[in-house]
Amino acid sequence: MTHAAAPVGTPNGADAEMRDLLLGAIPALRAFAFSLTYDLDRSDDLVQDTLVRAWSKADTFRRGTNLTAWLFTILRNLFYSEQRKRKREVEDADGVLAGRLTSLPEQEIRVEMREFQAALDGLPFAQREALILVGAQNFTYEEAAEICGVAVGTVKSRVSRARLRLIEALGLEDTSDIGADALTRAALDPR
Repeated sequence: MTHAAAPVGTPNGADAEMRDLLLGAIPALRAFAFSLTYDLDRSDDLVQDTLVRAWSKADTFRRGTNLTAWLFTILRNLFYSEQRKRKREVEDADGVLAGRLTSLPEQEIRVEMREFQAALDGLPFAQREALILVGAQNFTYEEAAEICGVAVGTVKSRVSRARLRLIEALGLEDTSDIGADALTRAALDPR
């Protein structure tokens, strides 16, 4: 059996199946990129750069392994490379930037979500990143550790500390006080 030749200029390993897998991962990549940057344009650029890098390095992906974890690792590495180039991270301690991304609350759930977002923004970056990977993106601790390039115990510790800080910042007794919002529940509920 012979395989059809890939179009000239197509990287090794880059085929229709890989294209479909990459396209399917875009929503998760966008969410993760936004959680790192809090900037829609910057996160879209990060996702685009990740897809270009993944396509050009498709031959390095081992089929049958977790593609999303591989893509998140690429995205995270690109983000940190960009951060090193910028030499500083934009802080939003007073919530001005986050305030521009949301509309005024019209319902109680929006008020709660703003409070949750403010509490999440107040977490140290490493804790927020670990919590989002495990709580919101549903990666295992092992996958999150691989993405972050740290030990599994470090991820577990970061997630645990992040959850405790969020519960304290939101004035909750425990996770039974959490509202109906799935993202909030996912971030605060221990597995």
